[in-house]
Amino acid sequence: MADSDRLNHIGGKDVPAASGATLPLIDPATGLPHATAPLSGPEDVDAACRAAEDAFENWASTTPGERQTALLRIADSLERTADRIADAEVADTGKPRSLFLADELPAIVDVLRYYAGAARNLPGSAAAEYTPGRTSVLRREPIGVCAQITPWNYPLMMAVWKIAPALAAGNTVVLKPSDTTPSSAVLLARLAAEHLPPGVLNVVCGDRDTGRALVAHPDVRLVAVTGSVRAGQEIAAAAAADLKRLHLELGGNAPVLIHADADLDDAVEQLASLSFYNAGQDCTAATRILVDRRIHDTFLTRFTQRVARLRPGAPDDGHADFGPLANAAQLAAVRGLLERLPAHGEIVSGGAVVDRPGYFHEPTVVAGVRQLDEIVQREVFGPVVTVQPFTDEAEAVRLANGVPQGLAASVWTRDHDRAMRATRALRTGIVWVNTHGTTVSEMPHGGVGHSGCGSDLSLTGLLDYTQVKHVML
Repeated sequence: MADSDRLNHIGGKDVPAASGATLPLIDPATGLPHATAPLSGPEDVDAACRAAEDAFENWASTTPGERQTALLRIADSLERTADRIADAEVADTGKPRSLFLADELPAIVDVLRYYAGAARNLPGSAAAEYTPGRTSVLRREPIGVCAQITPWNYPLMMAVWKIAPALAAGNTVVLKPSDTTPSSAVLLARLAAEHLPPGVLNVVCGDRDTGRALVAHPDVRLVAVTGSVRAGQEIAAAAAADLKRLHLELGGNAPVLIHADADLDDAVEQLASLSFYNAGQDCTAATRILVDRRIHDTFLTRFTQRVARLRPGAPDDGHADFGPLANAAQLAAVRGLLERLPAHGEIVSGGAVVDRPGYFHEPTVVAGVRQLDEIVQREVFGPVVTVQPFTDEAEAVRLANGVPQGLAASVWTRDHDRAMRATRALRTGIVWVNTHGTTVSEMPHGGVGHSGCGSDLSLTGLLDYTQVKHVML
């Protein structure tokens, strides 16, 4: 993409911000600007929302089969342009190109194809007479214009997780990508425009003020966001003024419970990868490892030895295990948490910024932490893992549940009954057993507590973009 290619996509056309204002886009692998994107204001947001509102009635009236065809064609377009998509994503995020093409892009395409099929399989109750002489029918209908705000850790994946179910249900969309990583969303909108009527999918680039204007716009009926707890709280307060529906995925702080009978070889190998994938910038990353006290020291030694072999690297480094932090602010946030460690906390592996250009940080393991420490209670969202001991199952669950977030967790044991007890007791939206981090299009991805409300993926995610109407005949 050239600089001029970063444009808003409104009403089927690529346009700059009305004011002409732009934001620099920084390559995290170098720390240097590589492009610009529009800094959209209220005028741009209004144009996008009006375009979406104008397109809604016709798009909502299309058949599920027509919406299926459009989504399948968009999926095919992404596959055909894989290299261009990778160029856009990698330029903004710095993540290893080979991992994006091997891991993320196939999963993104699968989500589009899943929702293409789900569009034709909305569930509904059978018509029935609940009072004499009257037949009741339930209709599931689209909501209207959906405002969607996506983060910088998986820019294209999170955009598709939001866009695909909304369009499959017959809604229209105004998407605001992160101000630091808009390139792949802009390219997605351009590709989708070949298969969608104008105004069905709109993208406006910008900063927090752009997002605020979008959330407040009167045409918006649902606001969906993946982001921080702070962002979710602010958006929820703003949406309340107009009683907009909310769909919030606000991150996690995933506990990992490793019992004494677990397969340590498997746990060490899997967690070394899953804790640091995408530089730990993953809301389900295995960040808080809780280990039975009887095997704590053995696990910690083996885990730190394995983590020490991980290598951060540039996008074109085919041997890199992960890339840089996505931006300077996130690198500073990770550094702050490590620099504020209490005296009892010990960095046993890594702990430093990598001495090279860009926002690279060593994979880091911290031991000796306590439950109320900041680094335990807050989501680090970086290549940092804490390790804590526990004495028994009850304490393991208490420590796991003892944070505000509740997105995901995993339990590692050979004991089936223990695993089942943990899956009931853990207060999270996702629990894995003897694995961690795997998502599939058919199963929901959402949390509880400060991790938000609503689910991405699955039929549940599709239903979140519909409203129910009772019709009595």
